[in-house]
Amino acid sequence: MRTRLLLVALAAIGVAIALTATPAAAKVPGQNGMIAFTRTDFSTGHDATYLVNPDGSHLEAVLPGIDTSGPHWSPDGSKLALLDEDTPCPPCSASTIILNPDTGKYRVLPPPAAPDTSFGCSLWSPDASHFACGGESDANPSANGIYTIHTRDGGGLTRITNAGGGELTDIPIDYSPDGTRLVFGRVSSADHSCIKGSALYVVNIDGSGLHQITPDGFCDDDGSWSPDGSEIIFEHKGSLFVVRPNGTGLANVALTTGSRNFEGDATWSPDGTKLAFILFACTNVCSPGGIGTANADGKNVQQITAVPDGFNGFDHSADWGSHPITP
Repeated sequence: MRTRLLLVALAAIGVAIALTATPAAAKVPGQNGMIAFTRTDFSTGHDATYLVNPDGSHLEAVLPGIDTSGPHWSPDGSKLALLDEDTPCPPCSASTIILNPDTGKYRVLPPPAAPDTSFGCSLWSPDASHFACGGESDANPSANGIYTIHTRDGGGLTRITNAGGGELTDIPIDYSPDGTRLVFGRVSSADHSCIKGSALYVVNIDGSGLHQITPDGFCDDDGSWSPDGSEIIFEHKGSLFVVRPNGTGLANVALTTGSRNFEGDATWSPDGTKLAFILFACTNVCSPGGIGTANADGKNVQQITAVPDGFNGFDHSADWGSHPITP
């Protein structure tokens, strides 16, 4: 889903990758705790979920042996929602795993049942009552849009948006901190690239108040709403941008690294002072991607993860939660 858009952008700078896509997690104000992310192995086609402290220490895998992606911290930082990629296809929807990383115990929500439509549901609402889902159907494009389900049992499938039944689909990016709105990307249903009509939109959670907040062509299927509610961060053509929820204030967040980079999958820290993102350092070619952090203004860039030497893949889909760091 979402990281097909990352593939398109990376290909434009000479990096060929392919990922499984998932929505970003809601940012609720709190302490800066552990960062969760996905590590993709191209040689095996498998994804794994990892946790790491913000300084890069105490890297650890969660649920080893289970193919998972798109980790999203619950608003209180106590649990992770993951997409189980081992779900049989058809129906091709991913089950949602809700994990306590301290105990290793988890429960599984089956994917929503809807004919010919696949779902990925792991974006927590700020009150932890719902997951936002991207729904997509090749057989029935009129089903493309954003839905919600209950986190308690996976029921209560409710439609929020309709992508129009053509070549577009809607991917949920983040809830507003007060839980009243969603920001989402309207992108190509074929590969999540930017086509005519592609942009970022904001909508009320009851489906009303839909409005476009970026120009046509400024689209993404990932990003984060700042904890204070004032800005939304996203990636466009390998650089980070912010925009206000009303569509004003579009601006580049330039990282001070002294070299050319590719950045994406951006998320704010719970206290709103820092960012975490996928970071490719580029000279003639781009290095294997790891997770980077920076101040909210782009200064003090640090790369905190890197794939092992010879590893055919990279780290992405970071989410910064308030779960206490590992001492």
